[in-house]
Amino acid sequence: MPSRSSDDYPGERTSLLNGNHNDWTNGSASGSSAWKQFFLSRRTTPAPKAPIPSSEIAMRLGETLGGLLNATFGNAVELIVSIVALRDGQIEVVQASMLGSILSNLLLVLGMSFFFGGIWNLRNPDGTGMEQEFPSGTAQTTCSLLALSSASLVIPATVRPHRPYLLPSLLPGRELYNVLDAGDSKDTEGPILFLSRGTAIILLILYGLYLWFQLRTHHNLFDGPGHFESHDPEASQNSVEQAEEREREEPCMGLVPAIIVLVATTVVVAICADYLVASIDPIVESTKISKTFIGLILIPIVGNAAEHATAVMVAMKNKMDLAMGVAIGSSIQIALLVTPFLVMFGWAIGQPMTLHFETFSVVAFAFSVMVVTYTVQDGRSNYLEGAMLFGLYCIIALAFYVSPSLDAGKVVKIVS
Repeated sequence: MPSRSSDDYPGERTSLLNGNHNDWTNGSASGSSAWKQFFLSRRTTPAPKAPIPSSEIAMRLGETLGGLLNATFGNAVELIVSIVALRDGQIEVVQASMLGSILSNLLLVLGMSFFFGGIWNLRNPDGTGMEQEFPSGTAQTTCSLLALSSASLVIPATVRPHRPYLLPSLLPGRELYNVLDAGDSKDTEGPILFLSRGTAIILLILYGLYLWFQLRTHHNLFDGPGHFESHDPEASQNSVEQAEEREREEPCMGLVPAIIVLVATTVVVAICADYLVASIDPIVESTKISKTFIGLILIPIVGNAAEHATAVMVAMKNKMDLAMGVAIGSSIQIALLVTPFLVMFGWAIGQPMTLHFETFSVVAFAFSVMVVTYTVQDGRSNYLEGAMLFGLYCIIALAFYVSPSLDAGKVVKIVS
């Protein structure tokens, strides 16, 4: 069924353009309208169609560079939405969206790729189980970069510039207040911004070195046919035949039309991003769902639809190099390129975007990186590992659903 544009709902579009959100906050009808506008913005975004032209171009560039291309255009949705949200001062949404995109790619996209790739290629011809493989250089390098990206968020989240606190006495009838997050207070905002911007510059430089390492000096570490683990001669012959079949696969779209489609979808995404960001506040008001959950779970799921479809399809074809490049490569790109870029962009437009994330979010990210590292470091994958990654993503999603959204720098009442 073709996607309907926002013109199909002129009343909702006029309400947004005129700033009239009264109908969004009137009971259950308002909640339904807000959710309709949110998902309408996503439906008009042609992200699910992006794998077609990007995959066509990827066939001409090879699996390593093609995976980088797929990851880049897959992240275009998050980048454009985050720029619009940052322009409007929605820093909490931007931070949650960036972290949520990383978690979605690491756990959901990679997990589904491992799961469906393992199920689709379950057994050798002799009936024994087999695993899909990818180059060990890919696993080792990406794991190191994931650990670096985790550290780049853990350090700003835990550092506290020296500041004396005067805590009230714990007396009957008195209220005990505890400052959970002092990073945005007046006398600590400067050091946190300085740390975040300095870290962002370093991460951008490291990402440039990573691209040079991957594409120029050590590209051989990332090249190699994804093949099945088997010592059976008949199975090995079957793997060779599958590899030859992959080599015969040719693009069905010309290079210029594919580029035009990608550019056109990016323009449409930019237009729809305004509608998406405008629908966040009404959803929060009508459903009481936190902005953190919307930015960390909902936006990345629909925003990563393109990468999800691409990674699963290529994994089922046993192109694990490309699947890893799309899933983990996209996570690395978000952590080392997009997030630092947004910090610098916020600096340029006067928005205090920092790398100071909520502690709970950073802990979830650190544990996810640890699990993914142990899963991929052997250069092999199967459907059980995919199910484990997906299960962890569901646990994290439930945790963020039940946890409140904490605004940085606010004083939280603990005991009354």
